[in-house]
Amino acid sequence: MSTTRTRANPQTAHRLALLESMLRVRRFEERCVELYSAARIKGFMHLYIGEEAVAVGVNEALTDDDAVVSTYREHGHALARGVPAGAIMAEMFGKATGCSRGRGGSMHLFDTGRRFYGGNAIVGGGLPLAAGLALADRMTGRRRVTCCFFGDGAFAEGEFHETANLAALWGLPLLLVCENNLYAMGTALAHHQARTDLALRAAGYGMASWAVDGMDVLAVEDAARRAAEGVRGGGGPHFLEMRTYRFRAHSMYDSDRYRDKAEIEHWKERDPVEGLARQLREAKELSDRARTALEDRLTAEIDAAVEGAERAPEEPVEDLLKYVTSPVEASPP
Repeated sequence: MSTTRTRANPQTAHRLALLESMLRVRRFEERCVELYSAARIKGFMHLYIGEEAVAVGVNEALTDDDAVVSTYREHGHALARGVPAGAIMAEMFGKATGCSRGRGGSMHLFDTGRRFYGGNAIVGGGLPLAAGLALADRMTGRRRVTCCFFGDGAFAEGEFHETANLAALWGLPLLLVCENNLYAMGTALAHHQARTDLALRAAGYGMASWAVDGMDVLAVEDAARRAAEGVRGGGGPHFLEMRTYRFRAHSMYDSDRYRDKAEIEHWKERDPVEGLARQLREAKELSDRARTALEDRLTAEIDAAVEGAERAPEEPVEDLLKYVTSPVEASPP
């Protein structure tokens, strides 16, 4: 999913590609904050800043044939899946060239060509959809994985427990990735879950489950590959609890008064982007000059995405009812 080019060994090249992918997500969202603050992007917007290692690491373990179902905090998932920044930015602007034709905005990114099935504004709403995709693959004998991202808040929803039970009962090829950032909106995990070890609880459904350091992209990728291979090999559903943290508030409307500032700063010391960059520098695999060149390239990419979104047309009023219902097919004679 990356455009990093290097003469370094394959391991170094791979780590540099992971850094580029995470930086793309970080810089894209930082630009979105600027645009939102200037009222050029409107509506709801939920930022992924701090959680980039999860989206990038997991998507590295998936193939183009696999499916991804996301949440309303999905900019990072979409970018890591390969949805172009220009198509996402146009969607943020509500333009017809957006990946959802401007009809979905920040919470409803969609790209069926890349098997990226949203974007869902309902907490836990993507879980039963993912189960349906996985069931279709099992019934047709396709060796594909459906990966469903959701937050720790969704663990309290009936959709999770229904999906986990049926997935284990039917042996569905489903990879459940819980992004445990410790807060369901403004409610701390310990205040909405009596047992906070979510991987242990998921194991109660009879599926392979384990917890992962969600601030380490290499650990995420390794765990996701093991899980995806297990699912693809007929091992039934797997559950990964990604222990991560969002650096920003729940949404742009959130005053973020429920967290101690010292807690946020503590987690920022484990920034997944800068952590990998530091490893690369210490190994002499990333120079200051190369980092600057990478930042410049991403800035140009995002600048082009913003310029394209600003120039893009809005959907004509006469087309607003298009796609609301399926077209009526002619009845057979």
